[in-house]
Amino acid sequence: MTQIPTESRVTAETDADATSSPSPSPAHPAPKNALDAYFKISARGSSIGNEIRGGLTTFMAMAYILLLNPIILSVADVNGAHLNHAQVTTATALAAAVTTILLGVVGNAPLAAAAGLSVSNTLAAVMAPHVTWPQAMGLCVIYGALIVIMVVSGLREMIMNGIPLAIKHAITIGIGLFIALIGLVNAGFVTRVPDAAHSDTPVQLGSIGNLTGWPVLIFAITLLSIFVLQVRKVRGAILIGIAIGTVLSLILQAALNLPASTWGLSVPKWPGNPVSAPNFGLFGHIDLFGAFGSHGMGALSAGFAVFTLVLAGFFDAMATIIGIGTEAGLADKQGRMPGLSKALLVDGAGGAIGGLAGASGQTVFIESATGVGDGARTGFASVVTGAVFAFMLFFTPLAGMVPGHVAAAALVVIGSMMLTQARHIDWGDREVAIPAFLTIALMPFTYSITAGVGAGVISYVVIKAGAGKWREPGVLMWSLSLVFVVFFALHPLKAWLGIH
Repeated sequence: MTQIPTESRVTAETDADATSSPSPSPAHPAPKNALDAYFKISARGSSIGNEIRGGLTTFMAMAYILLLNPIILSVADVNGAHLNHAQVTTATALAAAVTTILLGVVGNAPLAAAAGLSVSNTLAAVMAPHVTWPQAMGLCVIYGALIVIMVVSGLREMIMNGIPLAIKHAITIGIGLFIALIGLVNAGFVTRVPDAAHSDTPVQLGSIGNLTGWPVLIFAITLLSIFVLQVRKVRGAILIGIAIGTVLSLILQAALNLPASTWGLSVPKWPGNPVSAPNFGLFGHIDLFGAFGSHGMGALSAGFAVFTLVLAGFFDAMATIIGIGTEAGLADKQGRMPGLSKALLVDGAGGAIGGLAGASGQTVFIESATGVGDGARTGFASVVTGAVFAFMLFFTPLAGMVPGHVAAAALVVIGSMMLTQARHIDWGDREVAIPAFLTIALMPFTYSITAGVGAGVISYVVIKAGAGKWREPGVLMWSLSLVFVVFFALHPLKAWLGIH
């Protein structure tokens, strides 16, 4: 893993260097071909094999979105009818393919994007009977355009570079714990206590306080297999582990014919017909400002919805890019990344791309970290991931072959790897240790990246002010803290204004 040299500031020259070929030197070996030169594969200490493997690993970790997004959006309507499942699946694969390939080609970072669950859940909450699907996609285009404006103006990169280094490390650690918790929950290894309101324990081991079910065993075997392979320094440990878990699942399902409900979304079996023709029926159906009118949510409600989407899309992606970029060794000692503005521009455009495709807004996925853990360091890995999403336009039934319990194991592994950033935080300095702790703790405990970032920013500013150093955070951090105060107070504000 090669570190980008520290610069006093991120300049236009540094940004341009993200796609130009560096001069041959011991630190930057001469590119082997045009592909290597464009993506800086050798310069970042990687290889085409590493990038392909990393891209495949990322896809396998996030393939569930092709199954989950249509389920989340099933409440939506087009002219009074529920969305067509095949159309949503096609739209999900199409938007993910386009956005992820653009992230690779333009941003040259190992990042993959797909329909953001925070965006889809927000849209599902405000849709039928309040707005139609074209109106909801109009909101996606608007919030995507607003984020693009923030990127073009330099505001988004200014915010990312202005966040204190300790908070950036804390974001990486918090995302690691969040990823691990998601994996444990998706595997059924950790579950919510059914009657949590009357229990002192909100979560528990397994579904009944003990581990039960064959899928949990598959998860454990996959997880331990990857850990053993990593300890033995086997290349592609995560991808090999996923393959082992998937094969075992296929054998188990064939032998025992377990009920589909046992596995959740993805039942490990060969589909009867793996080929499915894409249905582009949702493409281009956008009512840009319809949600603001009398036949939609109304101007005030729609405005709050856009604010929520922008805030979630902005800070979820920002935190994810910081965390993955740091883990991939693409950040300097101040936590800044070269070529950042290009990746941010594509991520922002993902909202509009998802709206145009009819799949809801696209955002960078945490699961991109699995590819980084398997060796991905450049945008070529993203091109591979995007190409597989494009392939799935015609083979969506194959996406269900990798059970969620197997992909969950990869998330736990990556979570453990991202916790190594804890060594960079001065835990003896309470002025930074407390905001870092709140950032780390609240991401998994609230199941929200934005909430963790907000808690870290607000506490940092308040603690510095309480210590008599109110000038130290700067205007940017003070402004961010006010934005997050509004975010945390959004529900009472809406209630006060009579918005439902």
